[in-house]
Amino acid sequence: MAEASAAVSNAVEAKPGAGYITVVVIIASLGGLLFGYDTGVISGANGFLQTEFHMSTAMTGLVSSSIDLGAMLGVLIAGLLGDKLGRKKALLIAGLTFVLCSVLTAFANGVWVLVIGRFCGGIGIGLASLLSPLYIAEIAPAKIRGRLVASNQLAIVSGIFIVYFVNAAIVSTHAAAWNQTMGWRWMFGMGIIPGLIFFLLLFFVPESPRYLVTRGNEQRALSILSRVRDRKTAQTELQDIRESIREVPDSFWKEVFSPGIRKALLVGVLLAVFQQFTGTNAVGYYAPMIFKAAGAGANASFYDTVIVGAIKVVFVIVLMLIVDRIGRKRLLVWNGWFMAVFLVVLGIAFAMPHMLTWLVLALVFLHTIAYELSWGGGVWIVLSEIYPTAIRGRAMSIASFALWFATYLVAQFFPILLKAIGGTWTFWIFAVFCIIMAVFMQRVVPETSKKTMERIQSDWLHKGDASMSE
Repeated sequence: MAEASAAVSNAVEAKPGAGYITVVVIIASLGGLLFGYDTGVISGANGFLQTEFHMSTAMTGLVSSSIDLGAMLGVLIAGLLGDKLGRKKALLIAGLTFVLCSVLTAFANGVWVLVIGRFCGGIGIGLASLLSPLYIAEIAPAKIRGRLVASNQLAIVSGIFIVYFVNAAIVSTHAAAWNQTMGWRWMFGMGIIPGLIFFLLLFFVPESPRYLVTRGNEQRALSILSRVRDRKTAQTELQDIRESIREVPDSFWKEVFSPGIRKALLVGVLLAVFQQFTGTNAVGYYAPMIFKAAGAGANASFYDTVIVGAIKVVFVIVLMLIVDRIGRKRLLVWNGWFMAVFLVVLGIAFAMPHMLTWLVLALVFLHTIAYELSWGGGVWIVLSEIYPTAIRGRAMSIASFALWFATYLVAQFFPILLKAIGGTWTFWIFAVFCIIMAVFMQRVVPETSKKTMERIQSDWLHKGDASMSE
């Protein structure tokens, strides 16, 4: 096994330039695919689980939401693991967690085993959601860093899209009685395959060069940088990394609350929270409910949801093609305004005496497109770029925890809001948040496109808490 690992590793590392970085990024992005798979698999299993284990509505909610609670814990420890053990070892832990938790849920013999399995799976999601984009950002060349980090978002939406068809294939090819006792187990168990592939392939990728510099292994870092840049650029970047590490305090808390970096931390937390208040999870999680409310039948609402998944995949690819050309800031500002408009009109559509199904569908699709072209992958790109190397993992943990907590709040309170005040006012509330975040992005957050991560760090440190709206 060791000899085979070394042979494949040498073959991967021998690939120069674009080929080498493509292979490495694809492997790292599999963490995002597992994120998407584990998030989406419950949609097909829930009905069977309720009958198999005679679950109440409250217990069904706990089984579903326990993955979000686990993710909150996962992101809190992900940064510490990434900064202490290295990005690669922490990703290996994430991969192993996915495999073990897929086994646990597939063979669950009681509802509390399911809850524990889903919670542990959430820990894996939390680890991957932070570490995969962080690792990709640290190894990617500055001029295409946005595109490569966005590949993790592509993997996430692809995982969600794939699991729709995995669930449908299992259900449609077996009798109802078999699905009731075994089908849901196969839904969870199929996650073992991509989990094992991710875990094994990670042995063939290098450690983050920026992490290696923090541990004094500059020669190895230069070797890795030289595979995706020319030698001169790699040497210059290594020097910048070295100086950026010297420039920060020794203490994590001194660093976090130093002038400039404390603003970067606040910006990251607010961007993370804003991502969830775009209304995307409200639209995505409850799309079938929205479509049924708009008059679509049960089968039509399912197919409309699949179309939403396909739109996500297509427009994340578009994001990858344009994010480094147009820049993060423009995309997040423009599409913040677009989403606000779509949500306002969606609210009006819900207020109509005779709701127009085609209009609701069009607005949901347009909102999804605007989100995936901006705040979906764009926030993770910015979060992976704005913090200093020495504390990047732990600082991202704080912002990512805020993101998952906001996810939990939206998932819990959207149906309550929808029932209490109706679709019109609910979507208008999200529209107000979209306006606020577009203005915030325009006035407070700097453009990071095409800058090295060390240049971004220097901008925060040297400008302190002054305006960063360049």
